[in-house]
Amino acid sequence: MTCWYEGPLAAFDTETTGVDVETDRIVSAALVVQDATGTRPRVTRWLVNPGVPVPSSATAVHGLTEEHLQRNGRWPAPVMYEIAELLAEQAAVGRPLVVMNAPFDLTLLDRELRRHRASSLDEWLEQTPLRVLDPRVLDKHLDRYRKGRRTLTDLCAHYEVTLAEAHDAGSDALAALEVVRAVGRRFSARLERLSPGELHGLQTGWHAAQARGLQAWFARSGQEETVDPAWPVRPPSLPAAA
Repeated sequence: MTCWYEGPLAAFDTETTGVDVETDRIVSAALVVQDATGTRPRVTRWLVNPGVPVPSSATAVHGLTEEHLQRNGRWPAPVMYEIAELLAEQAAVGRPLVVMNAPFDLTLLDRELRRHRASSLDEWLEQTPLRVLDPRVLDKHLDRYRKGRRTLTDLCAHYEVTLAEAHDAGSDALAALEVVRAVGRRFSARLERLSPGELHGLQTGWHAAQARGLQAWFARSGQEETVDPAWPVRPPSLPAAA
């Protein structure tokens, strides 16, 4: 019987105007679907005109200028609909979804759906929830004492996965998918008996514990940073009291 990490997987990634999930916008996104290890992946890409300024700092990361997005990007509303529809399709057929640092990309998508479609990611997934596999959470839990950073680039280097073009949504999604397969193989004794659904539930607790550890480190360092323990989607911020 084929282990889940050798079978069908999908992966999702975004590029954005910044790192604030509540205010920043998606400028590009990609969904990669692969039926099994070694098969040709199918890639769906979106380019978005966010309708807001694109900071030079964001362009320096992903290379997408405001002018290019205005000329070639689509309006957000139909794009967010298409993305949510395809993610719901992955959930409906039981295909696990790989998302590197899921609370960022999936929360940002949720906020874009609320902003442009008056809906939410939860509404799209009411019938069948996603089973998310987050390579960052998995690696940090399974190899917790390893020193060093755990960005996608770092994980690709550690697991010997090719990252063709960093900060291109399609390349990043495919690389994250391959990292999850590599994590599965390396830690097969601990993972092969777990289903993606069981792993989804476990990652909720693993991420919360990791967030508490990082929060404690910030406190010891005197840094006023807040780490959200929610995974894979952060709950909406409550409006300020009048």
